[in-house]
Amino acid sequence: MTDCYKPRDECGLSSAIKDAATAKMPLVVRGAGSKSAMGRPLGGYAMPLTTERMRGVSLYEPTELVIGALPGTPVSEIDRMLAKHNHMLPFDPMDHRVLFGTSAEPTIGGIVAGNVSGPRRVAVGACRDSLIGVRLVTGRGDIVKSGGRVMKNVTGLDLVKLNCGAWGTLGVLSEVIFKVLPKPARSLSVGLGGMNDTTAIAALTAALGSSFAVSAAAHIPASIGSDSTTIVRLEGSEGSVAYGSRELARLWCSFGLPDLIEGDESANFWLRIRDAHWLAQPMDRSIWRLSLAPSKAPHVLADIRQKLGVRYFFDWGGGLVWLAVVDADDAGASVVREAMANTGGHATLVRASSEIRRRIDVFEPLPPAVLKLTQEIKKSFDPDRVLNFGRMYAGI
Repeated sequence: MTDCYKPRDECGLSSAIKDAATAKMPLVVRGAGSKSAMGRPLGGYAMPLTTERMRGVSLYEPTELVIGALPGTPVSEIDRMLAKHNHMLPFDPMDHRVLFGTSAEPTIGGIVAGNVSGPRRVAVGACRDSLIGVRLVTGRGDIVKSGGRVMKNVTGLDLVKLNCGAWGTLGVLSEVIFKVLPKPARSLSVGLGGMNDTTAIAALTAALGSSFAVSAAAHIPASIGSDSTTIVRLEGSEGSVAYGSRELARLWCSFGLPDLIEGDESANFWLRIRDAHWLAQPMDRSIWRLSLAPSKAPHVLADIRQKLGVRYFFDWGGGLVWLAVVDADDAGASVVREAMANTGGHATLVRASSEIRRRIDVFEPLPPAVLKLTQEIKKSFDPDRVLNFGRMYAGI
């Protein structure tokens, strides 16, 4: 018997999952493994199944702004193909190699499985908002197709959205199809220094509420760098970006005189934001992502800082807080969960030791009714519980 399933195509993937279901053999599903340390560790032995041999662009229609790829296709390969036609994946997916210290290239299947999105999410939505079609193999070994090559309204259960962010617990992706966007003609960042968290979020909120083509908004506190940096990115035509930068300077005049940043300096800054570069070291720090209303973020963070030593920064205009805490006991989970209670947001433990991830909730705990529904959906897709069982929630 093989010690790792490595299917080359959808039929091989289906056959492997059917074999595992028949043998009641749990599978740990991955692409290249760049995010293998994300989620709860699977208990007991599980047979690895990798889609890294299922690679290649399956369709690309530049005039229709649509691209499809097999799950093991490296994101860099898709980026290169899109760049030839001056196109891009809209959602700016994060590269987790910096946080996890891995070397394997992220694959497009892993990006969809985790609904991985970057700073541009505030302007164009997350990965799931650009994803328009999938093919996948369920825990029964059945091949399922959902969506297609055009955007359309969906009635009933939306399998495209359902499987984006399910971390391979419902099905294993065999093809993904996206709407893409033209690259902007110009990209320029506008930054201010010296603001505290509350003032910075107010400035970012004002910018995001304007009509100035803001595609990203972040705040780096002084504890991260030599001084705090509050920054937004403007993208669009030459004229719209020039106009937006002038008007944003007027809008921000009460906060100070902003600096304009372009070229590699601007691009590299947003890569560091995207990949949480400032929190990657030391590797023994646990990393959290807090998603909540920007207006609540400074207060939640102030509450956490009273009880924990942390390093942090804000993305998505304050709607996303990246947080690093000392890797001890519960990785600060009790403090973080208490601070996030009643905010309407959610907290995800992105990085921690396997022992900690085994003991505590990695993803936001589900209300009883939602938990029951999630269990029923899992049972429908994967009745023998062979696909990444327990990776998101214990017993699911």
